[in-house]
Amino acid sequence: MAPGITNYIIWIDDSCINCDMCVPECPSEAIAMGVEHYEVSTDICILCKDYYEHETCIAVCPIGSVRKKVV
Repeated sequence: MAPGITNYIIWIDDSCINCDMCVPECPSEAIAMGVEHYEVSTDICILCKDYYEHETCIAVCPIGSVRKKVV
């Protein structure tokens, strides 16, 4: 993804094991428990802008369930 491009969202796939690693790292509190696993509210997610250099939820996920999805 090119720097400055925000034509993507953060999403958590079905492999999520609900380990809670991503939840406290989210500066906008956009991650919450869904029906079966954590989900990202794209209306609230700020992509960590002005807080971290990269999306921290992706960095802390131990199994790679948190990803960028082009929209």
